[in-house]
Amino acid sequence: MNTDLIIIGAGPGGYETAVRAAKAGLQVVVIEKEHLGGTCLNAGCIPTKCLCHSAEDLPPTPSQGGGEDLSAYLTAAIARKNEVVEKLKAGVAQLMKTPGITLVEGKARFVDAHTVAVTPLSGGDEGGAFTAPNIIIATGSVTKFLPIPGAHAKGVVTSTELLNLTALPQRLAIIGGGVIGLEFASIFQSMGSQVTVIEFCKEVLPQFDRDLAKRLRTSLKKRGIEFHTSAAAKEIHGGTPLVVDFEEKGKLQSVEADVVLMAVGRAANLQSLNLSDVGIETTPRGIVVDEHMQTNVPGIYAIGDVNGLIQLAHAASAQGRVALKHILLPLAPCPLPLIIPSAVFTVPEAAMVGQTEEQLTEAGIEYQAHKAFYRANGKALAMEADDGLVKILTDAEGHILGCHILGAHASDLIHEATLAMRLGATIQDLADTVHAHPSLSEILLAAAEA
Repeated sequence: MNTDLIIIGAGPGGYETAVRAAKAGLQVVVIEKEHLGGTCLNAGCIPTKCLCHSAEDLPPTPSQGGGEDLSAYLTAAIARKNEVVEKLKAGVAQLMKTPGITLVEGKARFVDAHTVAVTPLSGGDEGGAFTAPNIIIATGSVTKFLPIPGAHAKGVVTSTELLNLTALPQRLAIIGGGVIGLEFASIFQSMGSQVTVIEFCKEVLPQFDRDLAKRLRTSLKKRGIEFHTSAAAKEIHGGTPLVVDFEEKGKLQSVEADVVLMAVGRAANLQSLNLSDVGIETTPRGIVVDEHMQTNVPGIYAIGDVNGLIQLAHAASAQGRVALKHILLPLAPCPLPLIIPSAVFTVPEAAMVGQTEEQLTEAGIEYQAHKAFYRANGKALAMEADDGLVKILTDAEGHILGCHILGAHASDLIHEATLAMRLGATIQDLADTVHAHPSLSEILLAAAEA
């Protein structure tokens, strides 16, 4: 079958790009081997945010000085999460009925640079071959596992399994203090689990501003989460309970747990695509792409986690727009670099966009830090959410190089700084913008005026 565009993968990058391409007049074949919506909808962004919401405003647990056993809440939270996911999957399925889109269920592999064969999910003979001048690879990522003894033992789970637990673990050990690890730490601590986080780097959230990460760790520690940083997991053994051995500052230690979450990151999903046969260049991070998201093979693009640039659902969607623009207008000027914010849905939330102080210092770039604190904001005090800060980093002319927020609704507030950076606005422009009172956005105003 000949078509205009083949998209491999129906995650956010894949299905959103397919809809845009179809509305632009292209005939699109979308190939998906598992679930519509990809990791984000089925085992990532949406399910975890559902549990984050369910974990808010719970009655105190015994470990928090209350008398409530929250085991029953987990069952209800999982049920609500499943309901939300199914509702959104139905929405994606409806989008795949957009005129011009053909959805094919099966495993894709390249035959040549313009042809993709599909094996049906049920096995057997080939499900057909599809040919197009342009192909977008949007196959996402898979969970990484540490190469240590016991990494795949019973009771060691990924985020996918943790999202479907039927019983609340009394003790949860999390290997990895990145976004996934901290979000689950916050959720399960709120529900009553004793949570221990083991992080290899010197600080949690290694990609975030270190000042922000340290403050978040301190806040989570006050809530009852135990942290071990600069700690390397060595082995997982035992049965009931499991025991995680780790080395911290040269000393071998261990922690017992009913469940162990492996949260050491995700790797580009390159399985079974036969990329080397087509000559597509890859690195350990993923598929190599240019500023148009095009690979070294003309007409083949890679977006989202599979290219290893930034593993975020909204990054995949944005990269899909870049790739589609190049397909539709190949002679158009190179796009501006994408400015992509990140958020962590812990309590309190953390969010960032642009560069950190550590990155600027390492690059030898002079900067000025402008700070303001939640505790001085009327809305934050009224919400009983005075734990947090805003930090804006600027160059000598006042252009915003980065913004880092810790506190309530950080994931919403970060977009004001993101837009300012996109438009090339200065911190003075931000200070001259009228902000509603009382609102949390006034914290950004206070930082701009600092």
